[in-house]
Amino acid sequence: MGRAAEVVAPSSSIRTDGGCPVAQVNDLSRSLTAFDPISTLVVVVEMSKASWLVNGVVPGVERQPLKKLEPDATALLRLIERWRNEAVRAGRPISRIALAYEAGRDGFWLARWLIARGIEAHVIHSASVAVSRERKRAKTDRLDAAMLMRVFLGWLRGERGHCGMVAIPTMEEEDARRPSRERESLVDERSRITNRMKSALARLGIRGFKPHLRKAPERLAGLQTAEGTGLPANIIEEFRRDMARLALVREQISSIEKTRAERLERAPDTGPHAMVRLLARVIGIGIETADMLVREILSRKLRDRQAVARYAGLTGSPDESGLKRREKGLAKAGNARVRRGLIQLAWRFLMFQKDSALAQWYRTRTEGPSGARKTTMIVALARKLLIALWRLVTTGEVPDGVELRPAA
Repeated sequence: MGRAAEVVAPSSSIRTDGGCPVAQVNDLSRSLTAFDPISTLVVVVEMSKASWLVNGVVPGVERQPLKKLEPDATALLRLIERWRNEAVRAGRPISRIALAYEAGRDGFWLARWLIARGIEAHVIHSASVAVSRERKRAKTDRLDAAMLMRVFLGWLRGERGHCGMVAIPTMEEEDARRPSRERESLVDERSRITNRMKSALARLGIRGFKPHLRKAPERLAGLQTAEGTGLPANIIEEFRRDMARLALVREQISSIEKTRAERLERAPDTGPHAMVRLLARVIGIGIETADMLVREILSRKLRDRQAVARYAGLTGSPDESGLKRREKGLAKAGNARVRRGLIQLAWRFLMFQKDSALAQWYRTRTEGPSGARKTTMIVALARKLLIALWRLVTTGEVPDGVELRPAA
């Protein structure tokens, strides 16, 4: 799908600085380290806002200890050390401590904190754990802790299908995603305020007023309802407050964009920064879209193009049983932010890259009376576009017919 590379792809080598083993590509569905149950202390933590329920498998100890703690990492570390000492007294010296908890509101800080203290910590992908399909299944913290222990032991044995792990990002990687996510939240807030004001005006018979314009507050007093009267006093006061919020949101969006552009200009031409600059050279892709794609998906160590599409939730969900064969549509099990951005980018790509092979592929399949639905095929185009951009930033392969801006 691509011609000879015209650009140099940013380096994607995996650093190994020592300490705990660095996760390699595609090693999150099973453990690649040999599991020795005689010398390994296995711990799972069922976390909630009020308490942590800690379950352990201690070598040399027949019972499986279960302990409820306050949400305190130091207390958890003391408990692990106590269980280690019990194993040593039972004649089982511990050479490895493996701990896991389910991904949730606490994020990854605990895993990073434990890894820094020499404990092998993992975060279980919540959706990868199979649960009972009974209509009214029992669910308690104790049962959940036992279930996490079962799937974690299977994962440690290197067996596929028990559960999958989430890649643990560094503090810097998490922080790098914040500007794009905050901007998206602010854009949604801007749309929400604008739509609410338009709805209120429509109830008065007023159409065509654009409250998001900077001069909208000046034109507010001159609006006339369909009945020939001015706006009611309470509506005017409400709109002035809404427009003040709109002005603040616009200012914050502008501040985020300006700060990000300044940081990108000062950043070295390596790693994710080089990927952002390379993507921004593609006509039709701006800094905002390039930054979002790199931070959310393209800088991850994904195995192949199927894994890339699956992470974005752009793969199908077949339903096959016996003679029945049907598709239930998109899986939508991946990163929703990436999926929304890619579908928007696909429409924009058709405008700015009309001569590219991808745009021609789309038009061939949608033109004419027998063509497929455009809204269906745009998803397929988004998937192909994502894979093409992934190849661009990892191998330097430029998609056929895609025009690039000159390098700065």
